[in-house]
Order: sequence, then structure tokens, then C-alpha cells
Amino acid sequence: MSEIEIRDDRAAGRLEALGDGEVVGHIEYFVLEAPGRALVPVHTIVEPAHEGKGIAGSLARELYAIAEREGIAVAPLCPYVVKWAERHPAEAPAADPELSTAAMEWLRAHPGRF
Repeated sequence: MSEIEIRDDRAAGRLEALGDGEVVGHIEYFVLEAPGRALVPVHTIVEPAHEGKGIAGSLARELYAIAEREGIAVAPLCPYVVKWAERHPAEAPAADPELSTAAMEWLRAHPGRF
């Protein structure tokens, strides 16, 4: 497989990893607007044939890089991104607990979204 390209499809709420022109993994997320702006990853999925190649980690790293460029936080609800952030604290600053609570409330209020 060639190099992985990562693209942000903000309208669809997906950060996608592409290899050889096909989506090989993605993070589903939403943008929380209040009490403060944050990216909220909900699911990380890598196609079985591409597992173990660092794709999920690359997606998580890029999500945090996007947030840093935009000057907003990441409030992860996805278990994979939570664990990744714990292992990479220099790249993944912890979200304010108020943001995490608001993200959970948003998700509960929109059960069909994810």
C-alpha cells in the first residue's frame, strides 16, 4: 500500500485515512459549539485488512493537530482516542471536564447520530 493520506470531511463529521484511493480507516466526530468549541471523536474504525499499521494512531494524531491549528479542544468519547491521548499527553492536552460532560450530554440528546 502507498502512503496514507488523511482528509477531514467536516460536513460528514469524518476524518478519513485513504490508501490507494480507498478509505481504510476513519474517526467519526462532531463539533461541540458550547460551552466551548471542541472536536468530539466518537468512533475510530480501521478496515480489518489494514489493522496493525498505525492508521488509527495517525488519525488520532491528526485530529489533535487539527484542533490545535483551529485553537479548540478535543473532548474524546471514543475509547481508542481516550487511550491514545493518555499515551501521548504532549500531543493530546486533556479537555476541560465541563467540555467532556457537555459532549456526553450532546451525544445522549442525539442518539441516532452515531
